[in-house]
Amino acid sequence: MNGPAKLRSRAPYNPTYDPITDRSIGKGSDYAPTYWIDTADTPPEDDGPVTQDMDVDVAIIGSGYTGLSCALHLAKEFGIKAHVLEANGVAYGCSTRNGGQAQISSGRLKRSQWIDRWGLDVAKGLHAEVTEAFALFRGLIHDHAIDCEPQDGGHYYIAHKGWMMPKLAQEAALLRDTFGYRARMLSRDELHETAVRDQEAHGAMWEPDGTAVHAAKLAFGYMRVARSLGAKIHVDSPVEDWSTRNGVHHLRTPGGIVRARSVAVATAGYAPRGLHPRLRDRIMPIMSNSIVTRRLTTAEREACGFKVLCPLTDTRTLRHYYRLLPDGRVQIGSRAAITGQDAANPAHLAGLREGLARKFPALRGIDLDYSWWGWVDVSHDMMPRITAIPDVPGAYYAMGYGGNGVMYSAQAGRRMAQLVAGRASDVPRLPIFHDELPHEGWKTPFRRLGQWGLYKLYHFQDERG
Repeated sequence: MNGPAKLRSRAPYNPTYDPITDRSIGKGSDYAPTYWIDTADTPPEDDGPVTQDMDVDVAIIGSGYTGLSCALHLAKEFGIKAHVLEANGVAYGCSTRNGGQAQISSGRLKRSQWIDRWGLDVAKGLHAEVTEAFALFRGLIHDHAIDCEPQDGGHYYIAHKGWMMPKLAQEAALLRDTFGYRARMLSRDELHETAVRDQEAHGAMWEPDGTAVHAAKLAFGYMRVARSLGAKIHVDSPVEDWSTRNGVHHLRTPGGIVRARSVAVATAGYAPRGLHPRLRDRIMPIMSNSIVTRRLTTAEREACGFKVLCPLTDTRTLRHYYRLLPDGRVQIGSRAAITGQDAANPAHLAGLREGLARKFPALRGIDLDYSWWGWVDVSHDMMPRITAIPDVPGAYYAMGYGGNGVMYSAQAGRRMAQLVAGRASDVPRLPIFHDELPHEGWKTPFRRLGQWGLYKLYHFQDERG
């Protein structure tokens, strides 16, 4: 054992890392300067870097929520002690840079869009899947006493324009009448009186399932449980090459080659394009920025009218996700730069500040304690996949949550564990499990030109009327 990664000497954090243009994620980097890392306990003890060649049953690439959940469930349900390979510190990527919002969703599509794409029966199957997933998520936190500061209260989907209210009402009716789910609408006055005094809001749809968590404490909790069950977590061990010979996967790291009979990939938005040819360009990395204010004064808190600590998101395509933190700060995030080189452009920070001020005028110009950004794994069809790679025996991946992975990643890791353990019959016959992520090939770098144009269009559409 090599002790907590946070206590070791680490390379400086690279704020301009870009998974499309950078050939690797690096090795041994310090964490991004997030609120979560700064306010979490010291990361749990890990198993240090790979230092020699080794033979293992299962190697998991990536130590975020999905990879840790996969390791946890392989050990808990099947007695398989996986080895997790992480390029930097545990949960270095999405899992310590998100907004800590757990919602009853998977991917970017609404229930009505599930019906349009796959029909009602599949949509009901997907709804049952995310319902089961939320129960699993809550159960992991409760059963293993993971101290991640869970704040239940549902999810408020807040209409930032009046013309969004009929659309929300239609979706709420669909949830109630077709899926038996207790969504309901709130007027602006009801929202202001019972939840938050968001000055942009014209009302909201409330979903019963929504929990806010401390993102890093959740990841570290998963890690403690996985290691207590026998999993090994190897930090500072990026996979620099992946080849398969005679049915055995050879994963080359700086410290040695890991030979594995099965490989599970859980790298989300931080997968280098060269990790494996069959994974190349299966997702479009999208950047998301987040800020955390100083602690609010009593007067500021009263002006903002926060009465809940649970997740809040607005109805913009380039949505804002925000909430009051338990210590009295406010966190808000949204989409930002398109490339890593542009990530530190002050215009993106200014835009997020303005978004906060439009919602809460009392916070205009407030001092910030934290500002960071990170990459989100958006699939080309807006839905995740947890699946085997058809022509690479013993290889699997779980990616493409589109910013909705805090909750569903726990279930995704469990589903991937079932596939790895040869229990595919336990996995529902749903498209997210039995189809691959769409592949965009060489077009991915050029899609950023389209992304720039779409962001302009989305902003125009979001702010009209």
